[in-house]
Amino acid sequence: MDVGIVSYGAYVPRYRITPAEIGRIWGIDGAGMGKGLMISQKSVPAPDEDVATIATEAARFMMARTDADPADIGAIYVGSESHPYAVKPTATIVGAAIGATPNMTAADMEFACKAGTAGMQVCMGLVGAGMVRYGVAIGADTAQGAPGDALEYSASAGGAAFLIGSEKIIARIDKTLSFTTDTPDFWRKEGQVYPSHGGRFTGEPAYFRHIKSASQMMFDAMGTKPSDYKYAVFHQPNGKFPSRVAKELGFTPEQIETGLLTPSIGNTYSGAVPLGLAAILDKAEPGDRIFATAYGSGAGSDSFDITVTDEIRNYRRDAAPTLAKVLQDTVQIDYGTYAKYKGKIVMSE
Repeated sequence: MDVGIVSYGAYVPRYRITPAEIGRIWGIDGAGMGKGLMISQKSVPAPDEDVATIATEAARFMMARTDADPADIGAIYVGSESHPYAVKPTATIVGAAIGATPNMTAADMEFACKAGTAGMQVCMGLVGAGMVRYGVAIGADTAQGAPGDALEYSASAGGAAFLIGSEKIIARIDKTLSFTTDTPDFWRKEGQVYPSHGGRFTGEPAYFRHIKSASQMMFDAMGTKPSDYKYAVFHQPNGKFPSRVAKELGFTPEQIETGLLTPSIGNTYSGAVPLGLAAILDKAEPGDRIFATAYGSGAGSDSFDITVTDEIRNYRRDAAPTLAKVLQDTVQIDYGTYAKYKGKIVMSE
């Protein structure tokens, strides 16, 4: 049985702040920091936006593009590290919002920035086993960075939703596999507002090892090489890391440019690869092959080999805003507004 993407939707909040504006407050060359990270601005959620609203908007766009009946959705998984509730699932909120029936399984997933792709893998298994007709996998975050920390220049917000099934597939998932170790490069304990990280340690033994290992495993499993793919997308905590890992693996800048969104929206964490994949599907044509490898701290990578099918010619992309359309509507804000929106400062009672 072929299993793959039947529909998708993506959403990013409209507010933006630049590294220069963040650096202005801390007496740091923010513009230089942004240049080093290859980030010109990042998205900021409005005060009434959280992972539940972002995931719901992405899922509504996803459902608007398909004839699939919400009653046939048998599973919903929302991957994030910034769920609005510590105890109360986001997935049930999304299910109610898109008209899914109670005859389903739903859960929130967490594996740092690859929780969304982990949800895709679970949905693939359920559909492939015949347990559900459709599964919904969502990666979304409203990422946090402590005031003055390097993460504050990149941590942003956004998400994408995918309807996984075996009928009217627009993009067949030919293979998925993972590479996972216990590498503590990034963490946030219960009750902590902001995450901690291992600085430079997050690069070599963490991000690069896992991305390259999972990607090479995929090449070996499929008997492919980078030139066999039209598009590629990698986890993008900044613009620098995915550009470097793509080059080291043998991909060209042209193969990654469509899915490389961090330079203009920042690091959306669990939404990073899902959003990059959505941007690619907005442009993909039948026969295009897509290579995707996500990364989550802690640590692991999920890799996917995807082929766009002829069904995409019948797919109603225009029934919901493309990601490019979503990203056109932006509003620049200053640090004070950003701090208020992110809850870094609050009014006293």
